[in-house]
Amino acid sequence: MRNLLITGGAGFIGANFVHYMLGKHPGYRIVVYDKLDYAGNLANLDPVKDDPRFGFVRGDICDIAALRAAVRDHQIDTIVNFAAFTHVDRSIIEPGLAVVNNINGTQVLLDVAREAKLERFHQISTDEVYGAIPAPLTSKEGDAFEPRSPYSASKAAAEHLVYAYFVTYGLPATITRGSNNIGPYHYPEKAVPLFTTNAIDDIPLPLYGDGQQMREYQYVLDHCEGIDVVLHKGQLGEAYNVGTEVQTPNIEMARKILDILGKPHSLLTFVTDRAGHDRRYALDCSKLKALGWRSRHSFDEALEQTVRWFVANEAWWRPIKSGAYREYYQKQYVERG
Repeated sequence: MRNLLITGGAGFIGANFVHYMLGKHPGYRIVVYDKLDYAGNLANLDPVKDDPRFGFVRGDICDIAALRAAVRDHQIDTIVNFAAFTHVDRSIIEPGLAVVNNINGTQVLLDVAREAKLERFHQISTDEVYGAIPAPLTSKEGDAFEPRSPYSASKAAAEHLVYAYFVTYGLPATITRGSNNIGPYHYPEKAVPLFTTNAIDDIPLPLYGDGQQMREYQYVLDHCEGIDVVLHKGQLGEAYNVGTEVQTPNIEMARKILDILGKPHSLLTFVTDRAGHDRRYALDCSKLKALGWRSRHSFDEALEQTVRWFVANEAWWRPIKSGAYREYYQKQYVERG
């Protein structure tokens, strides 16, 4: 494993993974393959753009010819697939895009990996494939999938494809199922960056329903380290949960953001809940811990670092929260307030 193709590497988690891997593994070469849709941003890769070990190819994972060329031209031996239509709300509005990107795109990647006889294919999945988990239960890797949104259903289907290629074709593959990530470069349609940037501007924070939905918010670099551990120590054909094992209500997360920024709790506002909103996710990460991994940041530490990053990087997020983003925000939150 020396030449890695990181699909979706200009997005939030993908870009952080690129930074992490170039810092951790001096002998690796990283090539990002990204179509640069609304959430893909080359600015996320500015810190590594001049590194001779870094390369970039603009392309769509559904374009098999372009993928074949990228794998051939850069002598790729490993694919790590972050590329996905990731936002639940958007998948509810446009479910077809979730199917095309998350299922069809994964199948194309798997075919390219199989044809090229790559050393490894790693799929980035989500805790949402398990569906809503009532307290005090936690999700283990062998549990049944019960996805409840077009997004999570498409990610579950993609996982089944990865496993099928492992069994049918002997493709060396692994999977990680991550909980909610927070950190630098997080696109501000997601809850934490949305609430943070709104609070900075004294704009109301739109909480879905009663705000009591429970999530495991993990610092993105902890997730990246977990993926790295699975790539080097994980068993082929296996999936691994990556999370904090600590659940936090969304309303508590929002209040902590306001406290960090010294803003009043009166900025909290409740809007109509989204359709099929999962009440609680909760992971059992003992399988990954057995490989030596541990989450390094508490929720409070992760949130503080994330909020401070957005305070210090207004030049990154302000241009994003304009144009088409404003139209989406108006429809998704203001009109349902």
